Amino acid sequence: MRQDKRFNSGEAVNAPLFARFLEESFDWLVTADPHLHRIPELSDLFRIPVHGVTTAPLIAEWIRDNVSNAILIGPDSESGQWVSDIAHRAGVAYQVLTKTRRGDRDVEVSLPSIDAARNRTPMIVDDIASSGRTMIETLDHLRQLGLPPAVCIVIHPVFAQGAYAQLLAAGADKVVSTDSIPHPTNAISIASLLAEASAELFRNTSPKERA
Repeated sequence: MRQDKRFNSGEAVNAPLFARFLEESFDWLVTADPHLHRIPELSDLFRIPVHGVTTAPLIAEWIRDNVSNAILIGPDSESGQWVSDIAHRAGVAYQVLTKTRRGDRDVEVSLPSIDAARNRTPMIVDDIASSGRTMIETLDHLRQLGLPPAVCIVIHPVFAQGAYAQLLAAGADKVVSTDSIPHPTNAISIASLLAEASAELFRNTSPKERA
C-alpha cells in the first residue's frame, strides 16, 4: 500500500494490487495507520469489510508521560498528517521538514527554521521506517544545528538492512515504536485499538460476510 501513484514510467501502483491479494485470503481487515496519502479511505481500495485506526492518541500519551518540553519533527511532508495530529493531542509544538529523494537510500532533508526548537527535546515522528534514511538525514541536520539528540518514534518499524543500528549510530537518543511489527523498540501497544476496531467491525458485519 506504500505506492499509490506512478512516479516513474514502468512503476506499478501497488496499493490496489495488494488489496486484491489480501482479499483472496482474508474476509475482513483491521489495520493501524495505513499508508494512505492519495487514497481517501480504505474502503476505496477494498471490497471486503475494512477498518483503520489511528495510533496518535497512544503516541501522544507516551510523549506526555515520558518526554518533557518536546517538539515534534516530521521528516517530510507525508508525515505531516501524523505529526500534526499527535502534536495537537500531546499539546506540543511541531515542525514538518521537506526532503528531496534521489533514490531509496539517497535522501536529502532541508534545513528547517529551528528557532522554535531551541531548548526543546526534538522528537522525530514517522509512520514507516524501512531503510531509515530519512530519519538518519534528519538526525544529522538537527545535530548540525546544535540541537540535542532526538527521540525517534516510528509507527511501523520495518527497519530493513540494519536500519535500527544505523539510527543509533546516527545519534538518536532513543528509538520507540508501536508493536505493529515486533521489534525490541516496541514501547507502545496497539492491541486495545485493534481489539476495539475488530469488535466494532464484527458488530457492523453480517453473518454471511463473517463466514
